[in-house]
Amino acid sequence: MAVNRRNFLLGTAGVGALLVGLGAWLRPGDRGAPYNDYFRTLNRELKDHGPMRPVMLIDLDRLDHNIDVVMQSVKRGGKHLRLVEKSLPAPGLLSYIAQRAGTQRLMSFHQPFLNHDAVQFSEADILLGKPLPVRSAELFYQSHKGPFDPSKQLQWLLDTPQRLQQYLALAQGLGTRMRVNIELDVGLHRGGVSDLGVLGQMLTLISQHPQHLEFAGFMGYDPFVGMGVPGILGSPEELFAKVMLIYNRCVDFTRQQYPALWREGLTLNTAGSPSYRMHEHEQLSSEVSVGTAMLKPTHYDLPLLVEHVPAAYIATPVLKSTGAVNIPALDDKSRLFSWWDTNQRETFFIYGGNWMAEFESPPGLQSNGVYGRSSNQEMANGSAAVGLAVEDQVFLRPTQTESVLLQFGDLLAVRGGKIVDTWPVYS
Repeated sequence: MAVNRRNFLLGTAGVGALLVGLGAWLRPGDRGAPYNDYFRTLNRELKDHGPMRPVMLIDLDRLDHNIDVVMQSVKRGGKHLRLVEKSLPAPGLLSYIAQRAGTQRLMSFHQPFLNHDAVQFSEADILLGKPLPVRSAELFYQSHKGPFDPSKQLQWLLDTPQRLQQYLALAQGLGTRMRVNIELDVGLHRGGVSDLGVLGQMLTLISQHPQHLEFAGFMGYDPFVGMGVPGILGSPEELFAKVMLIYNRCVDFTRQQYPALWREGLTLNTAGSPSYRMHEHEQLSSEVSVGTAMLKPTHYDLPLLVEHVPAAYIATPVLKSTGAVNIPALDDKSRLFSWWDTNQRETFFIYGGNWMAEFESPPGLQSNGVYGRSSNQEMANGSAAVGLAVEDQVFLRPTQTESVLLQFGDLLAVRGGKIVDTWPVYS
């Protein structure tokens, strides 16, 4: 248990006087409620067949729905789908989605994962999602084994002439040919090429070394279009138009100034989970990248993803139920909190905690800012209406997927409220 010292001191100094002065008319309402049928079924399944520790659940029925929503959009736009591995970091999960979606295109972000992908998905076309230090690329080649052919199936994402020169030197030293995809800054401003002069330098270098470098296409990542920015900065449609203007300018420049490099089948990658739907309406890009939208954590409760449903939940058992909130050192004075707030009249300590996640079920649970957060036994408060008992499950929705999914060991795949499979995550 880690006490939040600032909040704790504030509580001991003035909370009592504040609560008495405000009176009952400011008391929060009872937000508690028992499980709905969906979580009641999951609770029963996990108590009967689960490992009784924190787990990450993947609901296959909901996942199927999200995959189908994505593929309907991809087909309307006449594009391909590339799955973002970092957001779906379990080979079994990736394989499941890839099979239902009918794609062998992956985007990888981490050298150890890339080596694993090259073995696990030996038929895949893999595009790096960020420029890696050249030493990382060297380690990939040193560790690589199996039938996957990097010279034909792997695209290194590069962002500057300097890094391209480093990769050229590596390719020359290895006696191999590297496919180069150039990162474009289409408005995210997280690096990438934004100047046609710089783009020209990179294309020239590729043209001069055809035995070691091959131009594979462009990647323009534009999540900000769908994440929501203040309206004064532009509507999603206005931001999207700027993205495509930049992308088109780079494509036109390459086709006109370096026609020998332009060919059919180049990878013109774009989008991301927040913005993929907008690319139904443009004909320039050849593919969109989607990952997190398949599971829809809380940070992706966005207007463009309204058809998606949450498909990933953390479940963890209640270890202790101790009644009304009781703060260290305050002892009996702690009753002021539960008197004022009915949602602090029950205290539960859960197995683990402090995740990037929000309480989902039973409704009405909340962390205690005075007591503090804990990664070992987190306090959760609620009203009597939540109806939790020791060894019942508390369910949380992750705020994101790419790091949170790696924290629980094997993912538990559920269908119809039953555990049907386990999927190890990347290590």
